[in-house]
Amino acid sequence: MNGPDNLIEEIFEHSDELTEKQKKIILAAIQAFAEKGYASTSTSEIAKNAGVAEGTIFRHYKTKKDLLYSIIEPMLEKFIAPFVLKDMEKVLNQKHATFEDFLRAMIENRIKFLSKNMLLLKIFIQEIPFQPELKNLFKEHIGTKVIARFTQVVEYYQAKGEILVAPPFNIIRFIASTIFGYLIFRNLLLPELDWDDKAEIEQTIQMIMHGISTQK
Repeated sequence: MNGPDNLIEEIFEHSDELTEKQKKIILAAIQAFAEKGYASTSTSEIAKNAGVAEGTIFRHYKTKKDLLYSIIEPMLEKFIAPFVLKDMEKVLNQKHATFEDFLRAMIENRIKFLSKNMLLLKIFIQEIPFQPELKNLFKEHIGTKVIARFTQVVEYYQAKGEILVAPPFNIIRFIASTIFGYLIFRNLLLPELDWDDKAEIEQTIQMIMHGISTQK
């Protein structure tokens, strides 16, 4: 796995609990889940790609679902959540002159992060609709914390008169669906297109601002 697994490698470097065989199993599972989906991936296939016996998987994980959760939960709880929040804080804590400047920094930040971690993003997108437990984990470890921080940003620019007065959550939902819609098309659905990220970012920002700006 090249490029997208940077975060995974960083996680392994900071984990003393995983054996080398477990790391191989996890890497093989992430690759398979991302490429084929959880339902279409067999433990025998994971074992083969990891270079271990299938029984080795079941010595560490009772079921395939346990393996999936053992990948997602620790990454969300111990690593991804802190990394994502810390990464977001770099943008959220800066006092950008305008809300438009904030959006530009936010989108550029997310593009850089997701480009390095596409396998994990793909697993989340594929499995969260079918795995209620994963949805709850995501909400617990990332969703609520990010929304709470983002609400402060929205209220700050509302007080400056740059954003219309509306429930912050509604504004966050509108912005998030627009930005992540672009990122999903950019990285998952149509990555083969010749994307002009700079132009796409500016167009996305203008569409958002046209919908929420108080300036006519």
